[in-house]
Amino acid sequence: MFHKEGHKIIFTTFIIIVASFLLIDNFIHLPWLQTSLWIILLIFFILILQFFRNPKRNALQNDKQVLSSVDGKVVVIEEVFEKEYFNDKRIQVSVFMSPINVHVTRYPISGNVIFSKYHPGKYLVAWHPKASEENERTTIVVENKIFGKVLFRQIAGALARRIVNYAKVDEQATQGSDSGFIKFGSRVDLFLPLNAEIKVQLNQKVRGGESIIAEIND
Repeated sequence: MFHKEGHKIIFTTFIIIVASFLLIDNFIHLPWLQTSLWIILLIFFILILQFFRNPKRNALQNDKQVLSSVDGKVVVIEEVFEKEYFNDKRIQVSVFMSPINVHVTRYPISGNVIFSKYHPGKYLVAWHPKASEENERTTIVVENKIFGKVLFRQIAGALARRIVNYAKVDEQATQGSDSGFIKFGSRVDLFLPLNAEIKVQLNQKVRGGESIIAEIND
């Protein structure tokens, strides 16, 4: 299954590759060169398909837990001062996505969307310390009665050139369901309450909609 954000790109790429196959067949007569070019085109198409894949995830909804919004590797776990929305200290957990990861963004908790804002910006590499504040990004805050308010931020990377955000204020978010998509390399930051118990470690690989990032006790 492929994400709807990739349908147009996949179709366009398919047409271009078919046309390229025909041109190579008609104008290049060296068998080894023909085969090499065909293989390169085929590999490129497979990479496009892999990037836009949208595997089904079985999110076990639990209002006491925050799930990872994306697939990738945990690159930051630290206490920071979040100044866009909370203006106080939070625990930041950041997950970096390489171009080969699934790039669907999912809601980390269920609840009411109370904030959703797009910011134009730069395209620093996603792991750059200033990427969270200077890159193109969206900030979404979801609130539920048990965990409180959780902020997650989609951040474009050096390769990413478009962030898609479905979250709208006053809509109900469902934990593990699609909240957006980031095209070609990026990162997601989560900002959690200081009393949240972090369940992941640095460099740990996580799966969007399934891996538990944090838990909170009553």
